[in-house]
Amino acid sequence: MAKVDRRILKTQEAIKKAVVELVTEKDFDSITIQEISDRANVSRKTIYLHYTDKFDLLDKLIEEHINELREICESESTSSEGNFSWFEYFEEKYSFFSVMPASKGAPFFRKRFLEFVIEDIRNGWEMTEGKKSGLSEDVLVQFFAPAYVGLVEWWFKYEMPYPPHIMEEQVGNILEKNLS
Repeated sequence: MAKVDRRILKTQEAIKKAVVELVTEKDFDSITIQEISDRANVSRKTIYLHYTDKFDLLDKLIEEHINELREICESESTSSEGNFSWFEYFEEKYSFFSVMPASKGAPFFRKRFLEFVIEDIRNGWEMTEGKKSGLSEDVLVQFFAPAYVGLVEWWFKYEMPYPPHIMEEQVGNILEKNLS
């Protein structure tokens, strides 16, 4: 694996942080590359070295978080501890996840997050009781995946009214009562 220059990583982090900060202040469509470069304290040319435009930057930022969640889920599935909490992860990455549902990037973020949740459900959720009741796996997945995404959006919209461990417990109880 090629070694990445720390300065490049630091620059990319500054650019991503600038976008997240700007999205909390204004509509994504009205954000300019110049504003991003000013906030990140880098030149516009530097941004274009890493991203084709602000939409590419947003796409890569969303993909980065989805991939990080995927990696955590995959490592948890092979771990005997099984104590990963998505809500703790969301809380840890609050600055990103709290602005995405309300931003212009929301449709793309929601689509990618929903795809990820569907993939995770298919790969790891027990649905034996639902199947025993004659419910199709497709119907169960299409019911629970958007519900989970909506719950996460609600949690951020109302500024995390319950702590992560309570959310995990509540979601776990809902799933256990309805799927296993």
